Order: sequence, then structure tokens, then C-alpha cells
Amino acid sequence: MDLQQIFNNNHEWVKEKLKINPDYFQDLSKTQNPKLLYIGCSDSRVTAEELMGAKPGEVFILRNIANLVPNTDLCSNALINYAVSHLKVEHVVVCGHYNCGGVKAAMQSADLGILNPWLRNIRDVYRLHRVELNAIKDEEEKYKRLVELNVQEQCINVIKTADVQKAYRDRNITVHGWVFDIYSGKIIDLEINFTKILNDIMEIYRLS
Repeated sequence: MDLQQIFNNNHEWVKEKLKINPDYFQDLSKTQNPKLLYIGCSDSRVTAEELMGAKPGEVFILRNIANLVPNTDLCSNALINYAVSHLKVEHVVVCGHYNCGGVKAAMQSADLGILNPWLRNIRDVYRLHRVELNAIKDEEEKYKRLVELNVQEQCINVIKTADVQKAYRDRNITVHGWVFDIYSGKIIDLEINFTKILNDIMEIYRLS
């Protein structure tokens, strides 16, 4: 994309917003009150607000390679803390997508340098579910299933956090797992059973 075109697009966007509402940016600058925290992939084809039809101020967003929530990642943990404990979001969504380059890269037997420790999180997901995954003979279907299982495991990582556990106890926050089907444009709800997962892991991960 031509960089100058970005500024031209921005100028037209500002004009369009002000034409509809002269106070648009004054109103926008006052506060944010998102109800949803979205944790998704950085893939340039998967734009969170656009696929959900969300407006500025409606969704708090974290994006990284393969929509991961590593337990030791300060960025994702700080963002969850801020969104859940300060902005008081009501829903946390982990959204993966089919044809994810990060998931495919994790399945390569290759040294990918600085990506190695990051992608190891996905390889750990494969290790946890290798019996199911190894039984899938079609490679494309195996990758798609790994995308779904990765979303499930990242939801579990979200549920492990103290902020989410406290918010569930105090105000019934919910965690959801979605996949964006890049082939059809549709969002698929994996129907993650938040309450069951929470109950299953509490023996080990209860923090309060």
C-alpha cells in the first residue's frame, strides 16, 4: 500500500465522520466502554473490527501470531488485567482462523529462530492432543483441527488468570472460543464450555 494513500484515506475518513456527526471525535475521545476483549491473530487478512462489524470503542483488542495467551507473556497478561479488572469487559473471545500461518509454521520441522519459543506453545497444543490429531489423515483437516484445539487451549490459559477467575466469581464474565473461516468469511462458535473447563481446572489452577 502506498503510504501517502494511507494519509489520503485518513483525511477522507475524518471528513466522512464529521459529516455524519460534527462531534464524532470529541465524543470518541471522552472514554471507552468496551464489553468484549478480543484476542486474535495478527494475520493481515483477519481484521477484528471488520469481521465483527464493530465500531470504535466497542472492542478491546489483542492480536499476535496465532492468537496465543502464553502464561509467561507479560503483554497478554497485562492486557487481560486491564480489560477485565479495569474496563470490566463482560466477554473474552479467543478467535483463531483457518489457514493460519503460525499454526502451519509450528508443524514444520525447522529452526525458525526467534519464532521457536513462540511457536512452541502451539507444538505443546499438538502434544496434548496428538492422539486425536495423528488419527486425522488429511493434512488440511489436521491443520484446521489444530487451529480449533489451539483456540481451546488459549481459552484455558485465559481462564487460568486471576483476573478472569475473580471476574467470574464477582460478575459472571464469560470466555468464548471462535474460529474465523477465512474460506467463507463466517465466524464459527466452538461452543467452549467455560463453566465446565473452569470447574475441571480449579483443583490445580484456583487462585482465590
